[in-house]
Amino acid sequence: MGGSAPRRAGHLPVETTSFVDRRGEQAAGRELLSRARLVTLTGPGGVGKTRLAARIAARAERTFPDGVRFVHLAGLREPELVPLAVADALGLHDHSAGPPADALVAHVRDRKVLLVLDNCEHLLRACARLVAALLHGTTGVRILATSRHRLGLTEENLLDVRPLPVPDPDGDLSAADGYPALALFADRAAAVVPGFALSVGNRAAVARLCGRLDGLPLAIELAAVRMRVLGVEQLLERLDDRYRLLTSGSPAALPRHRTLRAAVDWSHELCTAREQLVWARLSVPAGGFDLETAEAVCADGDAVHGADVLDAIAGLVDKSVLSREPGPDGVRYRLLDTLRHYGLERLRGTEGEELATRRRHRDWMLRRATACEQAWFGPGQREIVARLRADQDNLRAALDFSLRGAGGAALASGPGGAFGAGAPGGASVMAAGREGVAPTPADALAGLRLAGILWFYWHACGAPREGRYWAERALEANPEPTSERARGLWVAGLLAGCPEDLTRGLRRAEGARELARGLGDAAEAAHAEYVIGVIRLFADDLPAALAHFEAGVARGPVPGQHLSLVGLDQVELACALGFLGHADRAVEVCEKTLRLCEEHGEEWVRSYALRMLALAHTVKQDWPRAEQYAREALRLKLAVNDLIGLALTLDLTARIATERSAHERAATLLGGADRTWAAVDQGRWGSEALNSLRRDTESRAGRALGATAFTAAYDRGAALTLAELVGHALQEPGLPDVTPPAPDSPQVRLTPREAQVAELVAEGLANQQIADRLVIARRTAEGHVERILNKLGFNTRTQIATWVTAQR
Repeated sequence: MGGSAPRRAGHLPVETTSFVDRRGEQAAGRELLSRARLVTLTGPGGVGKTRLAARIAARAERTFPDGVRFVHLAGLREPELVPLAVADALGLHDHSAGPPADALVAHVRDRKVLLVLDNCEHLLRACARLVAALLHGTTGVRILATSRHRLGLTEENLLDVRPLPVPDPDGDLSAADGYPALALFADRAAAVVPGFALSVGNRAAVARLCGRLDGLPLAIELAAVRMRVLGVEQLLERLDDRYRLLTSGSPAALPRHRTLRAAVDWSHELCTAREQLVWARLSVPAGGFDLETAEAVCADGDAVHGADVLDAIAGLVDKSVLSREPGPDGVRYRLLDTLRHYGLERLRGTEGEELATRRRHRDWMLRRATACEQAWFGPGQREIVARLRADQDNLRAALDFSLRGAGGAALASGPGGAFGAGAPGGASVMAAGREGVAPTPADALAGLRLAGILWFYWHACGAPREGRYWAERALEANPEPTSERARGLWVAGLLAGCPEDLTRGLRRAEGARELARGLGDAAEAAHAEYVIGVIRLFADDLPAALAHFEAGVARGPVPGQHLSLVGLDQVELACALGFLGHADRAVEVCEKTLRLCEEHGEEWVRSYALRMLALAHTVKQDWPRAEQYAREALRLKLAVNDLIGLALTLDLTARIATERSAHERAATLLGGADRTWAAVDQGRWGSEALNSLRRDTESRAGRALGATAFTAAYDRGAALTLAELVGHALQEPGLPDVTPPAPDSPQVRLTPREAQVAELVAEGLANQQIADRLVIARRTAEGHVERILNKLGFNTRTQIATWVTAQR
């Protein structure tokens, strides 16, 4: 149920179940988007707004040359994070100190892009403010939103998503197959009762059943699962019994809300007591979660043991309460937003249950983040990044719970809860006082610990804005002098990274050093020293930075110091040496760093050491070796998705190209570098060293080519994707985001059927056409395509087609 599996940030969800035809709404949505810049799909929970929005966006994708980006807001609870979630979907790694909405507007001002904002109802004001800024500050951005309530902007065009039409069960049902409600029921029933199909004998009962469920897709899907043990007539009879009980319910609730409530209540009652408790506890994780997370959150050693959780999850999947989706470490699970709100209501029915569950969830995310930090300087960095990105909403939920009341919004469920009509103003119904959840000082300290442990994620994975938000909020909640506060201070300084914030960042880092020294914590003092040196380097105080890092490297690692920061001390020393012309010493330092990285199978710090080797050989004017190291750095930085590192290395690669008289390539790379820097900091942090390198490249390439040719090459580079740009730099055009292994390698092996399906995808066939060609069910074809995408690490069918062509 739910039918869509989220993939990488910003990409449209991949459909994992068939989509029942809504041709009219799809056409209306595309028509509205063609003439309006803001279209909001409104309707009750469970009506299918998300699936419809994803379909409309997918069909409109070709009209947006700069892409379609899908922003999942259901797991977000803080209004301040709305622009950061959009920035994440757009790949914007903003370091600036101004309002995040301003950075977003600047980033997309000249782009033609479609943003899909999904589940806005609990963050209406924040969404409306951001949408207004985007509409007023750009010309090519269009927005497709889903919400139970309108955003309330004058530019807004509404598309009311209605329940699926149902034919009169007593009328002519000869064309009943054409009714989407009946088709949906038949499709989902066939998944649990193979061979089930609409027939003359069951059409009237199915039509009556779907009519009783008001044509709500979620209610129909929940009911269809009962076909495993009941016939259609039995299902209808028992559902009628449930609706007779509803007449005594609240008359204030709209009929469709009562319908959905009845369907969900019924599903809940058919669960075992343990499944009901697991359902309630799994309403705490935000977004998707894996089995380990479910076990940590649900098992309390009393009512639920760890070994019980898998069986309960299997039962909830069978009942379509939980949906399965692919994840970086295997299968993940997800509760639809409506069912999660229902679970939260149940969780709050038992005193102390929500607080205990939220603490188990937070403690598990803390353990997971700690394990990831400990393993970060090692061979599993790509997997760690993928795991933490998949858990991003869970990390936010854990931080928000721990720091609630500390400079941020309380957790918000959404207007009116899961089934009520709610207030259009979007007031939270889950404020801390009404939840009865009151975090303690110990919870706040755990929140500071979690924010500090995630320094490498905020820094390496391009989320400095969000990292600063959580670090500052955690510091505000924890004024006591602790090692956790010392770490929080230098993390806040590390994530400064823009001219306006460097002075404040330096004060934070110096405060961290003094506090750590006072506490006798040598490791945190050494970490703070690294940040102090890096800020001096950014501020172009090269002699001071050189002396600082020489002293740090000469001192050597201290017990507890993270090896990544030991390696980065050496990298920054090499950087200062290179910029000051001491190339041979820089090479010596870099080679030492590479040996350290190779001993541990580390890639992220290694990519920076390779860039510094390229810089050192540039100083030595050894252009072939400089280019060789720059290419190695680019290849590795693309693999680990290090946007800042890519921007820095592209600048250097463009400079090397001018020295080798490849002026057209230099102009192309410079155009791409500027486009990449626009997602980080347009002014290259105000660094004179970085900006002078760029100016010199532009001046020399411009003189050699002439203004017209330079501009043409520059514009070509600015239009390339990152993968295409790196491919151009490596003289390997068309390099995919992460080059997949060949199909006969031990990592990836397509089955003969999967290889056959991949060939048909390459021919441009849709899933139904593939099913017809191979004489298989459409859902089987969809499953093959999904497995191919997962195996190859791809996001689109186009990538499959390109890969098949390359294999040929």
